Amino acid sequence: MNNKQEKIYSFKNDYSEGAHPNILQALAETNAEQQAGYGQDDYSKRASNILRKEVQDENSDIHFVSGGTQANLIVIASILKPYESVIAADTGHINTHEAGAIEATGHKINTVATKNGKLSPEKIEALLEQHTDEHMVKPKLVFISNSTELGTIYTKRELSELYSFCKANDLLLYLDGARLGSALCSSKNDLSLAELSNLVDVFYIGGTKNGALCGEAIIINNDDLKDDFRFYLKQRGALFAKGRVLGIQFVELFKDDLFFSLAEHANAMADKLSQNIAGLGYEFLTETNSNQLFPIFPNTLIDKLSEKYSFHIWSEINNQRSAIRLVTSWATKEEMVDRFISDLEKYSTYN
Repeated sequence: MNNKQEKIYSFKNDYSEGAHPNILQALAETNAEQQAGYGQDDYSKRASNILRKEVQDENSDIHFVSGGTQANLIVIASILKPYESVIAADTGHINTHEAGAIEATGHKINTVATKNGKLSPEKIEALLEQHTDEHMVKPKLVFISNSTELGTIYTKRELSELYSFCKANDLLLYLDGARLGSALCSSKNDLSLAELSNLVDVFYIGGTKNGALCGEAIIINNDDLKDDFRFYLKQRGALFAKGRVLGIQFVELFKDDLFFSLAEHANAMADKLSQNIAGLGYEFLTETNSNQLFPIFPNTLIDKLSEKYSFHIWSEINNQRSAIRLVTSWATKEEMVDRFISDLEKYSTYN
């Protein structure tokens, strides 16, 4: 590895690191135990019971899968009939970053343009009015993320209004929780995990982006969606033979509130970056309250920062400026945040 590569630190995503040491220790300590397969092991059962207490619903069905795209694909495919569609923000993960996984199952994604990545009853109602008969797909499911792909979060009022609208219009509501930890630990959040769970038909809790090696926990609240879900898991290659690997991780994540403390650290690092970037007079593409930031920098500054840090160039603002995405994680080192801020201050004097 050359010197330039050694100096690069990643703010590209929140899964560059492996897993929290507690998880690695638990996996090692239980490694030689014999356990049942396919999610029937003691640890997956224990993790399910822990999560039912967290969401305060003993009737929730809980299933563990390896990743977010897999969760989205299976949940949506299990819910929709062949002629039904899913509604999502145009920035939604299923629309932008899943290689057509949903369309590959035969379901159209009806997209809604948003500035902040969030859906509202008004935006959905306008789309419903365009789909009037059997000559078009029938919108049936609403897909949202918390936090969104733009780092924004849903308030209790926003989610309540959306869920009420869905029920009134015979729609189901599904929440992608890849970064749910960050959303729930945001300083602007007013939702508990239990309250959120009560305002959606199905959602998942993301572990991959919050300290786990891999794994998401799908939580189904609507009784009509529970039957035969394991068949969908098996058919889509998600019924993991060594399901213990996923169960153990969620037992550890929800022991002593580790899941939340890891998300709090990611948010704290993002807050520090945000405050200092704003203090230097830079604008943001959108106001965010979680572990993703979208500052707008001159392209010359972006080139300089790229020599030491990796990040996504999110969108072009004009010929001179672009928005980049900075993501902090459960393991982001504060000294590297400080170094980024110091370099930003230094390079800003040239722009």
